[in-house]
Amino acid sequence: MKKLESYKSVYFVGAGGIGMSALVRYCLSKGLRVAGYDRTATPLTLQLQQEGVEMFFDEAVSLIPAYCQNPDETLVVYTPAVPDSHEGLMFFRNNGFEVIKRARLLGLITHSLKGLCFAGTHGKTTTSSMAAHIFTQSAVECNAFLGGILRNYDSNLILSSKSDYAVIEADEFDRSFHQLLPYIAVVTSTDPDHLDIYGTEEAYLESFAHFTSLIQPGGALILKQGVKLQPGLQEDVKLYRYSRDEGDFHAEHIRVGDGRIVFDFVAPNGRVDDVELGVPVDINIENAVSAMAVAWLCGVAPDDMRRAVGTFQGAKRRFEFWLRTPQRVMIDDYAHHPDELKASITSVKALYPDRKLSVIFQPHLYTRTRDFAPQFAEALSLADEVILLNIYPARELPIEGVSSEIIFKNILSPHKELCDREMLLERIKEYNFEVLLTMGAGDIDRLLPQICDIVKQK
Repeated sequence: MKKLESYKSVYFVGAGGIGMSALVRYCLSKGLRVAGYDRTATPLTLQLQQEGVEMFFDEAVSLIPAYCQNPDETLVVYTPAVPDSHEGLMFFRNNGFEVIKRARLLGLITHSLKGLCFAGTHGKTTTSSMAAHIFTQSAVECNAFLGGILRNYDSNLILSSKSDYAVIEADEFDRSFHQLLPYIAVVTSTDPDHLDIYGTEEAYLESFAHFTSLIQPGGALILKQGVKLQPGLQEDVKLYRYSRDEGDFHAEHIRVGDGRIVFDFVAPNGRVDDVELGVPVDINIENAVSAMAVAWLCGVAPDDMRRAVGTFQGAKRRFEFWLRTPQRVMIDDYAHHPDELKASITSVKALYPDRKLSVIFQPHLYTRTRDFAPQFAEALSLADEVILLNIYPARELPIEGVSSEIIFKNILSPHKELCDREMLLERIKEYNFEVLLTMGAGDIDRLLPQICDIVKQK
């Protein structure tokens, strides 16, 4: 493949995805003409259009701009979520274009930088975002390609002209993270997911082991304490372990109260006292420990770390407060795996132990629902009320016998209800929420403004 700089334009198939949009913005920053397709218009695609991307929401070949029809001048980048039958993708493949996956482009960009790669079934968006903010607020700085929109910057891309570090959210879907060349890697969790791709837990773990084998000599792996993984490290790659309470990097003297969480960060050869979380939920203690561990190994000053963690506002849709009044609280979270649901619900219950907790959950993917239905039901049973929506299919076709019902029947909450997404806004007018938590990786986020308005009116 030619270098990116040798092309004049890039066409993205699936341009509106979070991970893709960071690469779209990067190509724009390099002076390339950029166009792309996505299935539906969203606030993010509108932002991309305003930044100079020509976007299309129909896969017809006739809509591909003339400047993207020369295979010598146009690179085509696609996401695996787009089916092979996509008309535009078929046109490019049949006419001599260089057609590569998103992960390969990210890998090519980051091979010339020191990649700080955050991987894991869950936690990688928050930890990588927190690390990117810590580096950006320090003299070290960084580039960052993230899987969430940072509220501090209203972007998922951070660029630095002077730093050779790149913070990267390393996605295990479709083995995408095998395209990366990490200098430091963090693995937050390896709970099985994407079994439609991997088939078995063993294959999933083997994929993570291969990822760790890609860490460059002289680099490091920062592994969550107790994670099921046998890393395959090259010689001269250091192994560190971390967690909330133990490991080479951990937290001590944790203080919780008055809506604040403060702790002391402990490293093998030093510490940072009195670190206050900008997003004060329990799981972010551990997230901050992993992000600070990377910053510590890269020479970020302790005072810069302390200040940055305190000003971190989080990524959109990662434990994001939409409403916080004495009477009503509304939080949205991207959680879509049973362990993520359990962690999110547990965190909210700890923040508001004497309040009724209501959860609206939209399952994501038929295969994930099929593979983890009992675990979803167990996690949701921790809530006082549950409204369960129909499955968001994303890239998948329906599977016979798989619906939200196979989760719903095993939920033990005192009040539970199955609801079509189209009827949700009308149904919740009948509810009197105290603390409402919305969750899911589908399109529930498009209803959040209306949901919040209804909750406020109560």
